[in-house]
Order: sequence, then C-alpha cells, then structure tokens
Amino acid sequence: MSANVLLRADCVGKRFLRGSRLHWACRGVSFDLHQGEVLAVVGESGSGKSTLLRLLAGRLACDEGSVGYDVRDAGEGAGLTDLRTLSEARLRWLARTDWGFVEQQAREGLRMNVSAGGNIGERLMALGARHYGRLRGEALHWMERVELDAARVDDLPGTYSGGMQQRLQIARNLVTKPRLVFMDEPTTGLDVSVQARLLDLLRELVSDLGLAAVVVTHDLAVARLLAHRMVVMKDGQVVEQGLTDRVLDDPAHPYTQLLVSSVLTP
Repeated sequence: MSANVLLRADCVGKRFLRGSRLHWACRGVSFDLHQGEVLAVVGESGSGKSTLLRLLAGRLACDEGSVGYDVRDAGEGAGLTDLRTLSEARLRWLARTDWGFVEQQAREGLRMNVSAGGNIGERLMALGARHYGRLRGEALHWMERVELDAARVDDLPGTYSGGMQQRLQIARNLVTKPRLVFMDEPTTGLDVSVQARLLDLLRELVSDLGLAAVVVTHDLAVARLLAHRMVVMKDGQVVEQGLTDRVLDDPAHPYTQLLVSSVLTP
C-alpha cells in the first residue's frame, strides 16, 4: 500500500435544522485515506456516516473543516486540493471519471431507461470515447467481470434482480478505472447468499484494481471482510478508529464494545 495520502478529512462537520434548532449531523471528523486503502465507516442508523460520505464525495458542502483530495492533474508537488476550491463542473468531472459512487439502492445509481451496456458505456463517453465497437466491447467485458450474463447487454436494468442491479452499478462505476470509490451500504437489502457473493466480488475487484474506497456500513462483517481500517461513529462524532482487526478484536470505546458484543451475542 502506498504511503501517499489520497483523501483527507480535516475536522469535517455538517449541520442541519431540526425544527427551529441547529444540530450537527457530523462534526470534528478527521482521518487520512491512502492510495489502495479501504476504510470502513461504521455505526448505527443516524450516526452521521452517510452524511460524512456525501461530504467526502463533494455532494454536500462542509459547514466546518475541509476535505482535501489529491487531484491527478493539479501539478507536481501541489498536494491535496480543498474540494471547496473546485467548481461545480470540476466536481462533476471528478465524479464521472476519478471517483465512483455505489448507492445503497442500485436504482438510484443507474439509468433505468437505458440498457445495461448503455449504463456502463455512458461513463466512458464522459472521457471522450465515441467508437461504438469499443464501448460495447468494454460493456461486455465488465458485465462478465461482475458476473452478469453478457447476452443481456441490451436488457434494461429493471429486468434484473436487486443483486444483479448492484453488480451492474459496480461495473458502471469501475469502467473508468477510478482511483477512489465511495460505497453507501452496498449490500443492504440483499439476500444473505447474494450479499456474500457480492462482497467476495468487491474484495476481488478492489484488490485487483488497487482502488481506494470508503465503505459506509452498519454491518461489522462487511467492514472486516473489505476494510484495512475502520472509523466508528456515534452521534455524528468519531469515537474510535484504527486497523479493522484491532478495533473489532480489541475495541477500546464502550460504544464499539457494545456494537461488537451485539453482533457476537446470539
């Protein structure tokens, strides 16, 4: 794993109105993500982990702190670029090329009125690809890579099962060979057997492609399988972080201990 920092959260915070009062969805979150590293963000519903993911991906603006990213063409020695300094057009470009975002509900990450192959090829078109044969060839290649029947390349996503839609969304995100992928509860709502195969597939792809990833999950088994390090959130704040095996096998914070024991208790 490279020592180079790809993404940095520096005291990140986001507030929102609840009734007439301001509340913090997350606050004071800090960590570095290195090239080729997978970071899991875990916590129960309402802990702020999905809000944090959208801040990291530039989908929400920070009310406090900053998110820095190693923009590929910023210039030698430029260091991390604060996402707040980038235009909307530049952020959209990063989202279509250098980043991927796997939605919890696959339908939200797909164009449901476009064929499976079209969903995959569309991302390549953002990079200037126009040759039909190449686009279709890449679509077929990626369908096979995520274990979808390439004979269904012209079928609409709505004809696919939930697990198949999630694999199609993964192919759509990875076809541009991004350096960083954000995943929001990628296995939620899927049957246990489908979850297991999807996790094996994600682990294989992340390893083969050398991706960095931030994975939001409430499932500690997902974190253990996919992530090198993990961040535990409660009430919008980080209560513990470290190597995944260390945090899960020897949790230091009472909340982490509770999470781990609730999983282990029959």
